[in-house]
Amino acid sequence: MRNLFFSLLLFLVYSCEDENQVQVHQGYALGTTYTVQYRPINTSVDDVQNGIDSLFTVINKSMSTYIPNSDISKINQGDTTVVVDIHFKNVFSKATEVWELTNGFFDPTVGAWVNAYGFGPEKPVKLLTDEKKIHLSKITGWNHVKLNDNLKVTKKFKETYIDFNALAKGYAVDLIGNYIASLGSLDYLVEIGGEIVAHGISPKSGNPWRIAIDDPKQKTERRSIQQLTLTNEAIATSGNYRKFRIDSLTGERYVHSINPLTGEPVKSNVLSTSVKAIDCMTADAYATALMVLPFEKSKVLIDRLPNIEAYWIIASKDTIQEFYSRGWNK
Repeated sequence: MRNLFFSLLLFLVYSCEDENQVQVHQGYALGTTYTVQYRPINTSVDDVQNGIDSLFTVINKSMSTYIPNSDISKINQGDTTVVVDIHFKNVFSKATEVWELTNGFFDPTVGAWVNAYGFGPEKPVKLLTDEKKIHLSKITGWNHVKLNDNLKVTKKFKETYIDFNALAKGYAVDLIGNYIASLGSLDYLVEIGGEIVAHGISPKSGNPWRIAIDDPKQKTERRSIQQLTLTNEAIATSGNYRKFRIDSLTGERYVHSINPLTGEPVKSNVLSTSVKAIDCMTADAYATALMVLPFEKSKVLIDRLPNIEAYWIIASKDTIQEFYSRGWNK
């Protein structure tokens, strides 16, 4: 799944209430950590954990580019016989929606460029020549990929590389949240690598769930720049303030997000973007898209999308600035 430096930009704010009021499951999955909290239910803790583990297994088998025999890896290798599952179909549909609304700035086929630069599961290209760049540009484009009615994927170019890392983790958050709800708990929070969905209230405090957004200026001790509450909504954050480079001649900041329209690392002073939405897959996808979109275009996009709000942290010389969409609760 997505590299860990993109994760953990959100974290939970714990209270010191009675721990018996909430059941907690924690572990490691999808290349990062996870926490599931909910009001205790009749189902045994072991059975709930087995259910959570089985969902992670299903997601990995369907969409992990780090597993050679997953469905998405087989498709990337050119296997046209793979029949994908409902989870792949759901993520494919959301990817298409966000690709269209962002005019291609969000594109799951950017993975070929990501791998070429050495940010993905494959070895980087030793020499990224102009000829190689032209080839990568040719095979990149979500319009080259189609999911047919028989649930088989066809690609215009065999080498087109599909990568759902920008939204599959958010989808997993939603999936586990729905699982907990199906067991009868109306108060729950699911967090995977900093992507969060929260429903109801915290059984510990009796108040809405509280989360925090990392302060990009932090050095050693972890601290937040903003705390907020979540009720029946999700939040995801993407950030580049832990990995970037500065051009020694121009002083421009290059972050480790790739523009799928150009194949170039993004020049940006945006340190992180946080997106709130009804579901975490949507929040996850747009948090990634806003790191690639020019800032002014990002603001226009978010203001015209219903039920989606965003918060940007932007570097400005030696300080940082915060920007909010109109409906973000400051």
